[in-house]
Amino acid sequence: MKALEAKKHKRSRSTRFRNNLSGWALILPSVLLLFLIVWRPVGMAFYYSLFRLQGMKAVEFVGLQNFKDVITDTAFLQTVFNTVKYVFWSLIIGMPIPFFCAVMINEMVVGKGFFKFALYLPVIVPTVATCLIWKLLYMDGEGGLINALLYFVGIGPADWLSNKTLTIPLIIVAATWQGFGSTLIMYLAALQSVDQNLYEAARIDGAGFWKRFWHILLPHMRGIILLMAIRQIIGVFQITEQPLVMTGGGPNGASMSLGLTNYFYAFQYGQFDKSMALGVVSFLFLIGLTFIYFKLDRKFSE
Repeated sequence: MKALEAKKHKRSRSTRFRNNLSGWALILPSVLLLFLIVWRPVGMAFYYSLFRLQGMKAVEFVGLQNFKDVITDTAFLQTVFNTVKYVFWSLIIGMPIPFFCAVMINEMVVGKGFFKFALYLPVIVPTVATCLIWKLLYMDGEGGLINALLYFVGIGPADWLSNKTLTIPLIIVAATWQGFGSTLIMYLAALQSVDQNLYEAARIDGAGFWKRFWHILLPHMRGIILLMAIRQIIGVFQITEQPLVMTGGGPNGASMSLGLTNYFYAFQYGQFDKSMALGVVSFLFLIGLTFIYFKLDRKFSE
């Protein structure tokens, strides 16, 4: 009897495997692409970060020496602090504005389509073109558009990107302008799933906009706000193109980020081993942020 049951169980497993074979065949290309495009480069970065490199050729195993060289670099702490400032200003500038604009558009009766299109338009502009546009706006002297307007109304031209205090917030304004539309659309999609019956009931009961916002919209949007905050932190933590094009990391390193430092290690100094090590450090930090997000998301979902 036991032998018969074991035989049936084995036959059942064989049947399930054959039934699932078509499914495995369908997902195999995606799994291979994921391995080749994502996990293989990550694994190679971990591997090469432990070696002294000549170009991309490993010539000597050095263990954690590359990590030590990166972390003990005199500019490392300042670069980390700058990256934290990027993240801070992105949360101050880049988080609330798209959210409140999405709420306003959601409340509109006429013109929703136009505003969705108009606000999404900057997303399709290439990043380098966006950076050049804003660099011209911020240009010092009378050649910059903002300074030209200030000069026209009788106010002397101001220093923008050459001001150490302003350079990071100004770069974040440019980055927010470009990414504003995609964030707005995600908020709008989440707002469409709000129970309209509950919303209408609150309106009939005399609840004004702010009461509806605090007691209906905000609790419903808590999950997407958390997701967008983590997404924004991860994205801004890797900011590279904006400071590279707009300031080159200046003035005096005031706008250097970890991503830009990584770029300079690899393509300006030719120190690919240090670039790999810094990339691994950033990767581990971002993995930690991802785990924090999943923990918080599970807590809010409960």
